[in-house]
Amino acid sequence: MTKLTGAEIASHNSKESCWVVVHGKCYDVTEFLPEHPGGQKIILKYAGKDATKEFEPIHPSDTLDKYLPAEKHLGPVDMGTVAAEDEGVADEAEVARLERVSRMPPLSQCYNLLDFEDIARQTMRKTAWAYYSSGADDEITMRENHAAFHRLWFRPRVLVDVERVALDTTMLGSRTSVPFYITATALGKLGHPEGEVVLTRAAAAEGVIQMIPTLASCSFDEIVDARRGDQVQWLQLYVNKDREVTRKIVAHAEARGCKALWITVDAPQLGRREKDMRSKYDEQAAQVQDSDDNVDRSQGAARAISSFIDPSLSWKDVPWFRSITRMPIVLKGVQCAEDALKAAEYGVDAILLSNHGGRQLDFAKPAIEVLSEVMAALRERSLDDKMEVYIDGGVRRGTDIIKALCLGARGVGIGRPFLYAMSTYGEDGVRRAIQLLKDELEMNMRLIGANTVADLNPSMLDLRSLGLHTSIPRDHLADQAYDRLVPPGLKAKL
Repeated sequence: MTKLTGAEIASHNSKESCWVVVHGKCYDVTEFLPEHPGGQKIILKYAGKDATKEFEPIHPSDTLDKYLPAEKHLGPVDMGTVAAEDEGVADEAEVARLERVSRMPPLSQCYNLLDFEDIARQTMRKTAWAYYSSGADDEITMRENHAAFHRLWFRPRVLVDVERVALDTTMLGSRTSVPFYITATALGKLGHPEGEVVLTRAAAAEGVIQMIPTLASCSFDEIVDARRGDQVQWLQLYVNKDREVTRKIVAHAEARGCKALWITVDAPQLGRREKDMRSKYDEQAAQVQDSDDNVDRSQGAARAISSFIDPSLSWKDVPWFRSITRMPIVLKGVQCAEDALKAAEYGVDAILLSNHGGRQLDFAKPAIEVLSEVMAALRERSLDDKMEVYIDGGVRRGTDIIKALCLGARGVGIGRPFLYAMSTYGEDGVRRAIQLLKDELEMNMRLIGANTVADLNPSMLDLRSLGLHTSIPRDHLADQAYDRLVPPGLKAKL
């Protein structure tokens, strides 16, 4: 096949005829322009040019195959004839960031999950950090998700033989080495060029279940293809307005071996993540937000990739999901006891108590607080054995996980910390983060007096402060007397 040349492609650089190059192949996207969730201008900027660099971080590799008819695939390109994009001179901020990257501490000096977060804050690209770290509005819920765990205190049992401690358990019928899983998070390639498959490989090596996100940077099949042996994966689903699209996604996931379907129910519209909005995903955002294509792109990366989500999703759709799959069904994003009880009535297999990592409704209660209410309501009606309950949001320590398990959670989802570990140290970083949690879990289960996950129960917790949201006064004397707990600093420049 004769390859297209750069000169041929460059002549198709308008709204009337728009060709782009992605991964060495040319595509006619003229008719797709009005349908692009990110608006027309972002594509038109690369009309007649190589758009691979901008396409890669936010689109799975099979996007064009899925959404462009075969006749719009124009064929391979002689890349030697395509002019390279002038990247210009890196600005001072980028030069400074790269210098900090060169001084990252050794992985062995990361002793907890917050260490990865601190290093990521200093070394990630500004726009990637803004997307990963942002919460809704004033970020009150995002911060409370973590702080809420600090209001729970242990009541340890002593003189228990804890020579052997087992962390393994079952979640949705699958055996797992630990009572936590890697939850679904979008746009993995913002943090690492290989994206979500890094998480897949690390999860396989450490015996951890992975939830595959709808809005991944890698394609679903790329993530599943990276699976090893009998590794367990679940599918997180944003429900498409076109139910036939949704049905095909679910059927394909089941055919590829996914073991559970997690339907996101807390996002009829994605929340305002102002940190993300201010970054506008990348330097092209000023053009995008001023576009005349009737698509508001000022809302950041999250809104730009989520326009297909169906806000009409309701309880009436639950029986339909049951009719199209044999996978266990989980409602992801339940936030009150009333809806937990309703989920039990509808016969779902599990619920995830979650406020979307504080990225949706600000002032939604932390999941650990909702868990206490939900388990009390389920036990009162003898439903606590009928439906598994999970939580996520704000988990940074093994003690956080133990507290959730004591209250009755079957397992705990963790998202951002693994993204930060991946963004800074790749697969080794994710494995290190998982190992740190395993070590914390084993140590603290010994100290609380529990041999197995099944031994953890509500009597091991003091819940009296859980619902208190008053600020704790600062102890200025102690602040001055004690060394601060600080993360590992970047290495000094030689």
